[in-house]
Amino acid sequence: MKNIDDFFKVTEQGSSLKREVVASLTTFVSLSYMLFVVPNILSASGLGKGTVFTALVLASALGSMVMGVLANYPIALAPTLGSASFFAYTVCQGMKINWATALAGVLVASILFVLITIFKLREIVINAIPQDLKYAISAGIGIFIAFIGLQNGKIIVNSDSSLVGLGSFNNPAIWIAVFGLIVTIVLMCLGVPGSIFIGMVLTAIFGILIGQIPLPKEFISTPPSIAPSFGQAVTHLGNVNTVQMGIVVITFLLVTFFDTAGTLIGMTQQAGLTDKDGKIPRIGKALMSDSIGMIISSVFGVSPLGTVVESSSGIAMGGKTGLTAVLVGVWFLIAMFFSPLLTVIPTTVTAPALIIVGVLMASNLAKINWGKFEVALPAFLVVLGMPLTYSISDGLALGMITYPITMLASKRGKEVSPIMYGLFFIFIIYLWIINI
Repeated sequence: MKNIDDFFKVTEQGSSLKREVVASLTTFVSLSYMLFVVPNILSASGLGKGTVFTALVLASALGSMVMGVLANYPIALAPTLGSASFFAYTVCQGMKINWATALAGVLVASILFVLITIFKLREIVINAIPQDLKYAISAGIGIFIAFIGLQNGKIIVNSDSSLVGLGSFNNPAIWIAVFGLIVTIVLMCLGVPGSIFIGMVLTAIFGILIGQIPLPKEFISTPPSIAPSFGQAVTHLGNVNTVQMGIVVITFLLVTFFDTAGTLIGMTQQAGLTDKDGKIPRIGKALMSDSIGMIISSVFGVSPLGTVVESSSGIAMGGKTGLTAVLVGVWFLIAMFFSPLLTVIPTTVTAPALIIVGVLMASNLAKINWGKFEVALPAFLVVLGMPLTYSISDGLALGMITYPITMLASKRGKEVSPIMYGLFFIFIIYLWIINI
């Protein structure tokens, strides 16, 4: 155990092996819904749900382990719902592109990712973002996470008249989320260690007792084969030779680039891993881990892996090192054989954890210089844009486009770095491409 502690610098980072285990379990439980949601989404592309399930588990396990070992960050990798939806609905259904060719597009984007990471272009961009906007990114992700939690818990629902509205308490599903939220709030206020994880366990038990969560009929199942999708990205590389596929590759590259940038900034700030200047240590290794994870996902046959915001729940439980990410990978592998047990963890059970984590991350709002309008406006658009557009990268775009404008209008244009001016044009192009 001492070797593990030394390798991941667990004690040095102010954590403990027990805390890392609890953090990893909390992260895995928080994102376990993806094991069922992502296969459902990707089935629209023509991929089999069983094949996607196994590919997702293996790719996420390996990607998270790479992040833990290479970058020593408590951040898990998994296919994001945004990338999965773009892959299935826009690329495969909308553009009529075969799923195997789409996977080849992901592989090409992944290789480009590796190249720009080697030349430290991603690192330079992230370090060039002003500190106030970094605080806004972290807070915006927190509010976005809380919004997802409120939706998952059926507390906030769709509304034809006002887009969103309060859910009906006639729906028993909302009782589970409200019960879990109250229990977790009480545990947090009492300072109980592992409050969020304990809250999820008690919420699942409550759901079972009121008959809203069925017990699984079996506990162990054989994972489906990934033979239909494994390696198809490589064999179909020759199909990535059209203007249409060029747009697909660029879009995958931009969406994943900025989603990862935003999530990394938010998670590392939450974990207290940034230095006094707000820069992220070992960011090059974290970005390389993310790039490798994207390659792994394309080869196994699933939409691009990315750093997932649900990692924040484990960080809130004290996870500070790569051991958390490695253990998340282990839980993924175990889940491959015990998938029936995951049916007792619907999104209503994990919803309270996301809401509480959102509160913790929103504390960064206090660090933004609201007294300067030229800073406050772009920061506000980042914070508000992420939940309203349901996208980290889209919310980031709103702030990044506005920042140079407000700074120039305030006669502070010289304080804006050339990279930020470059991002101004890149984000305009990005918004144009994703809305074609």
